[in-house]
Amino acid sequence: LITDAYSHKIVGYHLAQTLESVETIKALHMAMNQLPNQLQATLIHHSDRGVQYCSENYIKQLQNRGIKISMTENGDPLENAIAERINGILKSEYLKHYQTKTIQEATELLDLAVKLYNQDRPHFSIGLLTPEKVHSEELLVEKLWKNYYNKNAKIVNPIQDNKKPVNIFQD
Repeated sequence: LITDAYSHKIVGYHLAQTLESVETIKALHMAMNQLPNQLQATLIHHSDRGVQYCSENYIKQLQNRGIKISMTENGDPLENAIAERINGILKSEYLKHYQTKTIQEATELLDLAVKLYNQDRPHFSIGLLTPEKVHSEELLVEKLWKNYYNKNAKIVNPIQDNKKPVNIFQD
């Protein structure tokens, strides 16, 4: 899944039986085909460090379009909260009651789930509007949630948060 972080709209997706980059690139192309070329260079692609997102082919696709790359630092799901939340919503609200026998059936079910998620499901985090409405109308939405995630809870390198200059050549 590739999601617009502002509108929460799923803009690219592809169901595959492997994590090969060629499959993930199909979702990326779906997302990119919806954007004017001049906007692509202003984007940031944020993901976890999954093998599909770290692959040379996937990275080159992003770099060739001038898209900045951001990845989680230490595997904490909160570092990729939007993706985790949307995956959870799709699984728990749209997919858990269905069983499919073929990849084609699963793809059709995913198509429907994404359509319902984008067009019918209002979100508290975007003013109780649907992702499609916010995305297509480029609406400004009021932030209606609190961020409970404290990035500084686990300091990996305390020197990086030091506001004073540090002499790295100290004896």
